[in-house]
Amino acid sequence: MKTLFRQIAAGLLCIMPALAGEPGPAAETPSAKLAFTASGKEYHFDTGVLRGTLRPEGKSLGLRPVLEGTAGTPIAGPYGLFSLYRMLTADARFGVAAWDWASEAKLLADGAVEVSWAADKEHPLDMTAVYRWTAPNVLDLKASVKPQQDLRHFELFLASYFDGFPACYAYVRGTPHVPPEVAADGATVLPVPSCAGGTPGFQEAKKEHGHWQTFWRGHDTDAINKIEEIFGDGRWKRPPNPVEWKMMGQLAAPLALRRDAKSGLLAVLMSPPEDCFAISMPFGEEPHRSVYLSLFGRDIKTGETASARARLVIGRGITGKQAIELYEAYVKK
Repeated sequence: MKTLFRQIAAGLLCIMPALAGEPGPAAETPSAKLAFTASGKEYHFDTGVLRGTLRPEGKSLGLRPVLEGTAGTPIAGPYGLFSLYRMLTADARFGVAAWDWASEAKLLADGAVEVSWAADKEHPLDMTAVYRWTAPNVLDLKASVKPQQDLRHFELFLASYFDGFPACYAYVRGTPHVPPEVAADGATVLPVPSCAGGTPGFQEAKKEHGHWQTFWRGHDTDAINKIEEIFGDGRWKRPPNPVEWKMMGQLAAPLALRRDAKSGLLAVLMSPPEDCFAISMPFGEEPHRSVYLSLFGRDIKTGETASARARLVIGRGITGKQAIELYEAYVKK
């Protein structure tokens, strides 16, 4: 793991200078300011940096709205941030989404919110998601599932939809034989990556690379074969809204960015390597403005409780180096 950190940090320093300005706040000390407050079926928050609602109108749509700063700059798109979406296996899709699966929520003693879904005829698993602010601009999620039947290659699709943020990046292993491109603002980005290794860097999701793009975990042939098996088992052809993903390249780490140059805001999405097997996104300016984390990606036995984590950081002027430091600190916990 230390080797991975050194590779990531060195690659980022080489290919991606500061994204903008001064670093945004990223303190790790919790306080009462970070607690959600219950209001009917909704849970409100005002961390001093971000404010808004979790479970708007009691619906499982993650956080929406989310407003930043005194000006109230909108962050979240119509389907929210960190909303649990599709639940897929090699054999089935369970319902349409966790959005329309009946759920309940409660405020925990430390100010976090726990959302729970109970198994039913259409969903053969119990599921929980705990949302917790750990800093004024840092949201943590822990999702847990306990199936009532064996699940093959279970995938929980964690979705985030943004308002604005037209540039999107995945952190990939690199393209050793193709020179990088230089963006208009001077940031260096990589063209379509290969699987042959090289210097890690942020690959921008550009339209010419495909409409729907996915990047996968792993550093060897077995990992590549496994991800092709999962994405090729037919799960993404099941209605509604089937998706034809273009396989782009291997992740250096489960880390993605959404950037809004106009406001200076950057969203950093991350997950521990063992918890997230793919990151997917449309090209940056596509109307969804989304990033998807594919959590789990493994077999889960009947009665087994399995958990996966993810983190969202939103700030102004977060540099590339700081994004890596945020990720590094997160996975060391």
